[in-house]
Amino acid sequence: MLKSILTRILPFVVTALLCVVGVLLGNWQTRRALEKETLAIVIQAQLRQPAVSIRTAAEFSQLQAFHKVKLKGQFVRNWPIYLDNRPLYGVAGFYVLMPFKLQNSEHAILIARGWLQRNVTDRTKIPLLLTDDTTVEIEGVVRDQLDRTMQLGKAPELKAGAIVQGLSLDDLRQQSGLKIADKVIEQTSDGGDGLIRDWPQPSAGADKHRAYAFQWYGLALMAAIFFVVTGIRRGKSRK
Repeated sequence: MLKSILTRILPFVVTALLCVVGVLLGNWQTRRALEKETLAIVIQAQLRQPAVSIRTAAEFSQLQAFHKVKLKGQFVRNWPIYLDNRPLYGVAGFYVLMPFKLQNSEHAILIARGWLQRNVTDRTKIPLLLTDDTTVEIEGVVRDQLDRTMQLGKAPELKAGAIVQGLSLDDLRQQSGLKIADKVIEQTSDGGDGLIRDWPQPSAGADKHRAYAFQWYGLALMAAIFFVVTGIRRGKSRK
């Protein structure tokens, strides 16, 4: 008797749990998609605003990601860093990073200057990098952090001219001795250096969350259909 009751109740309980979990997680992913879509609207609105002139590190620290900025100063030419595994148009290459010391200030901002094609035969051979040694004005977009890739093996010691998979600003401060701000800038203005500045467009990732929501709703639906179909079959077998 007890076994018969459990046989009837247990499938219903399992199906109900799967449906509840699927719907709850689907709703959560849907909310995340809406949040990301709102964020995308904010980002695009910021990118349409005129560039803000930055004179001090304090002014820079108050800006949110994707604000357009312009600043004057000098590149710290002896501290280039090359972010590896950054392909563009299917071609292997680096992102060139370099600290930029603000005019009349001890503080610096890390600038992602642009993309540089990698030597196809020797990845450690870096083409000549043209850098103005005078005070220049550049424009760019604020980013909270650099895009990251997977680090394979132990990261090499950070030094000037290093080719790295990722970069910690704390490590850069320690090794360079520079007072570097917590955010970075993707340069958009032409520096006459031959670098390509076709930066990836910011994506809020709403489509990914909607795809996840669809999967969770699908799980709940399939569980309900499976319960109904198996229930009909059990009813026919009893007859």
